[in-house]
Amino acid sequence: MKRFTKKHFQKTLLILAAVLSCTFVFAQNSKKQKSSGNLPKGYGGIELGMSVDSAKDALKKNSDFGYNGDRDVSLLPGENRTLIETDARDFARWSFLEQCWLQFYEDKLYIITINLNKKKVDYYSVFSSLCKKYGEPVEFSPERAVWKNDDVQFSLERPLVLKYIDLKTFNSLIDESRIEKTQQEKLRDEFLDSL
Repeated sequence: MKRFTKKHFQKTLLILAAVLSCTFVFAQNSKKQKSSGNLPKGYGGIELGMSVDSAKDALKKNSDFGYNGDRDVSLLPGENRTLIETDARDFARWSFLEQCWLQFYEDKLYIITINLNKKKVDYYSVFSSLCKKYGEPVEFSPERAVWKNDDVQFSLERPLVLKYIDLKTFNSLIDESRIEKTQQEKLRDEFLDSL
């Protein structure tokens, strides 16, 4: 049986403080709070739905991402998938960002993942700021806080990651993969029956 150490106690207190803070902020700002319809679709000029070329142009204009041009762009396995990976640690040391990934499907940005610099900002500060702007998260656990509407899922994940997801594209890809798997399973069954 594990002992409840001082470190566990501190983590528990931090999580409890974050939940209480967010709840307090939500209650205090409920009248003037933005609705879940106003969730961010990106950061620093990079927004969900952009084309690859538009995202490249926006990255060139915002040096916080540490974008180095086409060498940061790669094609992912599968049709119509592109990834832009940036690293601000070496090329933008002043930035609050570290590594960032922009995932595209059919030339449309559908996932933005941003690792924040833990030396410059902490989880609790980011969480409190997001609660003030967007209200209480719809999902909350020690691993992540999630804000969601019909179009966008926005999350803060541990250790310190912001993630923006275009839900329509993401869900259609999940549905598509289920259909492909089902077809593969049928073909497999047919093959086994033919033995």
